[in-house]
Amino acid sequence: MLHRRNFVLGAAVAGAVSARGREASAADYPNGVIHAIAMFAPGSGADVKIRFYANKLALKCGGSVVVENRTGAMGYIATQYVARAKPDGLTIFIAPGSSMFAAAPVLFKTLEFDPINDFEHLTTLNYSTFVLCVSSESPIKSIPELTTLLKQKGASGTYASIAPPSVAFGETYKSRFDLQTVEVKYKDQGPLIADVVNGVVDFMCIDIISVAGLIKAGQLRPLCVATAERLKSIPDIPGAREAGIPGLDIKNWWSVSVPAKTPRDICDKLETWFNDINAEPDTVKFLYDNGSDPMPGNAASVKALLLEDTKNWREYARIAHIEPV
Repeated sequence: MLHRRNFVLGAAVAGAVSARGREASAADYPNGVIHAIAMFAPGSGADVKIRFYANKLALKCGGSVVVENRTGAMGYIATQYVARAKPDGLTIFIAPGSSMFAAAPVLFKTLEFDPINDFEHLTTLNYSTFVLCVSSESPIKSIPELTTLLKQKGASGTYASIAPPSVAFGETYKSRFDLQTVEVKYKDQGPLIADVVNGVVDFMCIDIISVAGLIKAGQLRPLCVATAERLKSIPDIPGAREAGIPGLDIKNWWSVSVPAKTPRDICDKLETWFNDINAEPDTVKFLYDNGSDPMPGNAASVKALLLEDTKNWREYARIAHIEPV
């Protein structure tokens, strides 16, 4: 009986020490190096964005944050890595949640991660979009003018695409006006942009960051963005609704996520830190300079957005005939 009592007391003490240890770990977070997993190649525009946030987080939390690039398979490798990582808050994922979580079920034939349940989605950060452009040498200056031209051309009309959002943009536009325009697929941005600038294809749908310089230089003419409304960062380009394309609102939104079962108090700290970072003037300037608008949020709002955008991507995939890989 005495032996059993000592055992019970020992277990209780051990449990209390363990609980205090867990509390101390959360209170002292980060108690190690934070690894920000990047799905993009070092030096790319998206990688620069991740490193900006990683540097800001290091200043905010007083710890070390390193960016770890895990590229390949359209971001699948990096996303799966985060899903399987230890849930201690030391592995975070700063990524375009619109593609790696919302669109993933229609982009990949099989998923070895659950976009919702294998992660704690902490907050949204920002969003950008795709832009529909023609050559500056083209006489076309609006979506109605482009639509008229493409109706005249029928199946001889062409547009350039390079990624699922650009296909969804182009095919949704076509479907709204029953256009027979043919998609021309490109693997690299260089030849795609050159062909549009030179008038080889009629128009393109592309990430605004990739062509912002050419738009400013007057080599490309933007007709509208894929979001329903104008972005504050690029106020001179009309939104799809204003330009005349109804029912189109494709946002390339970024979020912060960690592996499922990461302690709630650590998640709350990260959520607060990132929202504080997003409100800082130099962050807003950085985003505006890169064609992105700030998008503050929280765990509840990002989950609601994810569920809604997952439905949207099923519709985009249907319209655009996007085949999973």
